[in-house]
Amino acid sequence: MKQSYDLIVIGGGPGGYEAAIRAAQLGFNTACIEKRVHKGEPALGGTCLNVGCIPSKALLESSHRYEAAKHDLAEHGITTGDVTIDIAKMLERKDGIVKGLTAGVAGLLKGNGVDWLQGMGKLLDGKSSEKQVEFAPLDGSETTVITAKYVILAAGSVPVDIPVAKVDNEFIVDSTGALEFGEIPKRLGVIGAGVIGLELGSVWRRLGAEVVVYEALPQFLASADKAVSKEAEKLLKKQGLDIRVDTKVTSAEVKDGQVVVTTDVKGEAKTETFDKLIVCVGRRAYKEGLLGENSGVELTDRGLVAVDDQCKTNLEGVYAIGDLVRGPMLAHKAMEEGVMAVERIHGEKVQVNYDTIISVIYTHPEIAWVGLTEEQAKEKGHEVKTGQFSLAANGRALAAGEGQGFIKVVADAKTDRLLGMHVVAAGAGEIVHQGMIAMEFVSSIEDLQLMTFAHPTVSEAVHEAVLSADGRAIHAIQRKKK
Repeated sequence: MKQSYDLIVIGGGPGGYEAAIRAAQLGFNTACIEKRVHKGEPALGGTCLNVGCIPSKALLESSHRYEAAKHDLAEHGITTGDVTIDIAKMLERKDGIVKGLTAGVAGLLKGNGVDWLQGMGKLLDGKSSEKQVEFAPLDGSETTVITAKYVILAAGSVPVDIPVAKVDNEFIVDSTGALEFGEIPKRLGVIGAGVIGLELGSVWRRLGAEVVVYEALPQFLASADKAVSKEAEKLLKKQGLDIRVDTKVTSAEVKDGQVVVTTDVKGEAKTETFDKLIVCVGRRAYKEGLLGENSGVELTDRGLVAVDDQCKTNLEGVYAIGDLVRGPMLAHKAMEEGVMAVERIHGEKVQVNYDTIISVIYTHPEIAWVGLTEEQAKEKGHEVKTGQFSLAANGRALAAGEGQGFIKVVADAKTDRLLGMHVVAAGAGEIVHQGMIAMEFVSSIEDLQLMTFAHPTVSEAVHEAVLSADGRAIHAIQRKKK
C-alpha cells in the first residue's frame, strides 16, 4: 500500500470497481478500498455481485428450469419422471457463480494495476487539495491515513429496516437471508411488492412455497406504465403469487417457530402465520463510517450525498456515485456514473443520460421499461400516441411457449419522437435495449417503422408495436386512424 494516490475509490461494488479500472486505464495511480467479507473471504463486487443481482438471478434461473421441467415440458412431447429439486445443490451452484465472478473482478483490478485495499475507508478531509482518507485494514493492523488528489465515494446501500418486522436472520430475513434458505418454506410472506420482493417471491413460489406478498401502496408497481403494471399483476397472480396491495404490515412476531404477521387492510386487522418472512421494503444509502466529522461533504434532506449532474459533490475533487446519490438504485447506473466521474476528472466532457436508464424485474415473464410511461409523458405536456403489440401474435414467442405479455411504445404525436418503451415478455430485459438505443439516437417512430426486423424473432413485436402507433400493424386488426 502506498501513502499517496492520484485517486482513491471508497467502495468496490459495480460503480466503484469500474471507476477504479477506468482510472487506471487513463493513467491514474489508483486504490480501491472495500471492506466486504463474503463467505469468510474478502470480496469485491458489492451487494449486486455477492448478495443481490447475480445470486438472485442464479436462483431465478434454477427455479424457472425446475418449474418448466415439472409443468411445461409435456406440451413439447417431453415426458419426465418425478422431478425433484436439491436445494443444497442449487445454492452451491449460486455460490460458485458468485465466487467465480468476484475472483474475476479481483483479477481485473490487479491486471490494471489498481491497489485493492481490504478494509474500511473514511474521508477525513475533502476540502484540501490533498484529500485525507483513513484506512482501517480488515486484518486488524494499524489504521493509517493515506492521501489522494481525487476521491470517489461509492459505498452503496443496505436494506431498509422496519420496526414492525425486525430481522433475526432465521425466521424474519432481509433480501440477503432469502438467498440462503436451506429448505423450501411451506408458507412464505414477503413485505414489499417491488423488484426484490417479486423476484425472491417468484423463486420460492416456483419451488413450491405458498407465497403472500404485502404491498402498502394502493397500486401495484406504481412506477411502471399502468398497462404494464396491470398485465404484470394479472400474470403473476395467475402463477400463484398472492399479491395484496393497500395492505400494511403492523407487526411480525416469531412464536413457536412461526412468524405471526398482523396487517391493516383499510382499517381491518388480519393475522396470518408463515414459516419465513422476507422484509424488502427498499434500500438506503450506506454512509456508516464513510465520512469524518470534518469531511466537508454536504448531504441532502434524504441523507444522500449531494451531487450535480456529473456526480461532483460540493468539494473540488470529491465525487459520489451509485446508491449514495439521487436517482434509482441500480448497478448499471452506478457503473456509468463511476466511469463518468473518472472521465470528468480526466477532463473529458461526458454525461450519463439519465433519461435512458433501464429498469428490469426478472420475474417470468420479465418486466422492463425505459423512458417515460404514458402517464408521465402526458404530465410533462406531450401530446401522446402509443403503440402496443401482443406476444400472443408473435410466431417466435409462440414457438418458444412464451406468448405472454406485450411491447408498448410511447411517442410524441407532434414530433414522432420515441419517449419510452415498456415490455412484459420473456427476455424483456434484453428487448427493451432496442428502445434505449433508439432513444439515445433521438429516433422517431418512423425510423423504427422503416427498419427491417428478422423473421421469425421476438423483436418483430417491437416493429409491430411502432407500426401500431400509427395504425399500421400488419399482424393485428386495428381501427383506422382518422
